[in-house]
Amino acid sequence: MNLAIIGAQWGDEGKGKIVDLLAPHFDIVTRYQGGHNAGHTVIIRREGVEQKFVLHLIPSGITHAGKTCVIGNGVVVDPRALLHEMDELRGQGIEVSPSNLLVSNRAHLILPYHVALDRAIEASRGGNAVGTTMRGIGPAYEDKMARRGLRAGDLTEPSTLAEKLTQSARQANRLLSVLGGEPIDEKMLIEDGMRWCDLLSPHICDTTYYLNRSARAGRSLLLEGAQATMLDIDHGTYPFVTSSNSSIGGACTGAGIPPSLISMTIGVIKAYTTRVGGGPFPTELNDSLGEEIRARGGEYGASTGRPRRTGWFDAVVARYAVMVNGLNAMALTKLDVLDDLDEIRICTGYRINGHETDQVPYDAGQMSAAEPVYESMPGWREKTVGIQKIADLPAKARDYVDRLSELSGAPFAFVSTGAERNETIISADLLGRYGLQLDI
Repeated sequence: MNLAIIGAQWGDEGKGKIVDLLAPHFDIVTRYQGGHNAGHTVIIRREGVEQKFVLHLIPSGITHAGKTCVIGNGVVVDPRALLHEMDELRGQGIEVSPSNLLVSNRAHLILPYHVALDRAIEASRGGNAVGTTMRGIGPAYEDKMARRGLRAGDLTEPSTLAEKLTQSARQANRLLSVLGGEPIDEKMLIEDGMRWCDLLSPHICDTTYYLNRSARAGRSLLLEGAQATMLDIDHGTYPFVTSSNSSIGGACTGAGIPPSLISMTIGVIKAYTTRVGGGPFPTELNDSLGEEIRARGGEYGASTGRPRRTGWFDAVVARYAVMVNGLNAMALTKLDVLDDLDEIRICTGYRINGHETDQVPYDAGQMSAAEPVYESMPGWREKTVGIQKIADLPAKARDYVDRLSELSGAPFAFVSTGAERNETIISADLLGRYGLQLDI
């Protein structure tokens, strides 16, 4: 079977842990969109020693021997970031070679001028800045859509690369001069490009054919997304979104496989809500409780270290994610962060200009004006860390999980009660209905 993992809020839901948990049961793990602005944190304990891996581009399956990891055509790849990540993994004892890491020749490249443009454009917006990570993601996708981007496949053709880099750098420098940004050194860019050819070309191939042929030959695919539904360029809180389709459609276009090959889709969602950067956030807690949740949940960006904004669970967003992605099930993460609360609130709807709605408005201004309609549940005031069976949860915690499922419209296949792999409640019966048998 082939499974897609989707973020069901504004990102940072803990997709890395869920993918890491599932990876041993699949042959190929594929990242299908986004860039190195997304960070997946995986914590592994071997023989009593804890290892932490923060992955930005490489799929979480890389920590499992015998798995093939694919960076799909929908990803934008910064060669410098990818090479740095490869070196870090090797330094932690993880194999990274052309036998277990493949990069699509159709994936577009993030080059130094994209980063310079990102910074200059954000600075020009002043108080209306989107809050990008300044890593060149947006400008790289702009070049892709404008049909002037360079792709990973260009790194396999060094004879023509220098000319392409020169043309692109000159065009970018003209725009940077208008925006007041620092120009790119063309000579250094070409020298770097030739080095990237040597180091990365062995990993680059046509992964579209590879994935389709592998799936039809019976090999199983685990599709890993970055960001989340509410950051989707079409379906998120535009313009405070990412530059790619981080909902289910991006899994097909970004990996180059048809929808008919995806057997099951799981959305990952926190027991509360967070988001990073600017944009509307109806349930945000701008108080000491928000700070407490941030501290208890370690809510700081894996890629940037930026503190995340925190708030109550938003069932309007959850229902929307279930609908847009056709989620068969969800994975609930960080339940244990709420262990010490006396009262827990759930947003069940919005009040906008005096009218109640159960829908996510298309307009960011309306979303910013939305007042959450809350219902309250009692906290359980007991530790849930490490619990592995739903029956062992405190009764009030079970009630909370059940209510979130009811309001969201999808059952929970996983409930995470801690950062480590074994700190997870798994619904084996639910997963078994879709042909996935886990022995964890």
